Amino acid sequence: METLKRTLRLRAFAKINAGLKIIGKRPDGYHEIRTIYQTITLHDKLEINLAPGGKETAVACDNPAVPAGQGNLVYRACELWRQARAFRCGIQVRLEKMIPLGGGLGGASTDAAATLLGLERLTGDRLDFSARHRLAAALGSDVPLFLLGGRVLGCGRGEEVYPLNDLPSRACLVVFPGFAVSTAEAYHEAGLRLTDRPPTAYSKCFGAWPQIPPMSWGPAENDFEQVVFARWPELARLKRRFIRAGAEVASLTGSGSAVYAVFSSPRQLVRASQLIPKGWHLFRTRTLARSGYHRKLYEH
Repeated sequence: METLKRTLRLRAFAKINAGLKIIGKRPDGYHEIRTIYQTITLHDKLEINLAPGGKETAVACDNPAVPAGQGNLVYRACELWRQARAFRCGIQVRLEKMIPLGGGLGGASTDAAATLLGLERLTGDRLDFSARHRLAAALGSDVPLFLLGGRVLGCGRGEEVYPLNDLPSRACLVVFPGFAVSTAEAYHEAGLRLTDRPPTAYSKCFGAWPQIPPMSWGPAENDFEQVVFARWPELARLKRRFIRAGAEVASLTGSGSAVYAVFSSPRQLVRASQLIPKGWHLFRTRTLARSGYHRKLYEH
């Protein structure tokens, strides 16, 4: 093992979903999906400290709405790492949140993935891809994508990931309306409305969604929109405004509640920013390719 470092600061980047299809209910209770993940420059910040004389894990966050202890995915990532690697030092993590909670942007998942990568870098105890992926998948369906970054095909419950060719960087507008959507409830409603295939109808990941555009953004069809837009039509109206404003693609991300739009020029993004309802949270960001993702993880 390499020399143990004490402190590391790193970034944890958000994602959007450039298309999401619900295939059906699986025997294990999860839903089989196909999606294209895309990382963006909107990010949280983490500081990981190792305490050689300690044995406990402690996570502090500047957002009081973020749970502590077992309810925090960063805490669980630390404990999973500790168990898997027989790690005996104390771990302290400070988390600065910028990614809104409950928006479908992967905030908790990316924090957990960054924690795993950060612990590897701090300790020099680097895992092979399969072992790292197993730890990430045990934490949550979205966590493995953040081990790759860039444009990623997600299958299974989302944890089966394949890197895709990155597209040119684009200006991206993300809007969070200020309320969260329950992922579990959204899946339940979407499953009732949208899935009619038995588990035996599942095909291999690429074969089940042959319309994946190899080098283009759209159409980003998200099956959750039928459920979420029916309850919150103001989100559907915002998507239509973005499309009329010239967005290459506009969509709900994940199960919501955030809506994003990708533009070919920053000027279009600025004009579209004027369409946001008052009181909603606006983030001007960019898509983040795989090479830039891994380089920027450790910039601060």
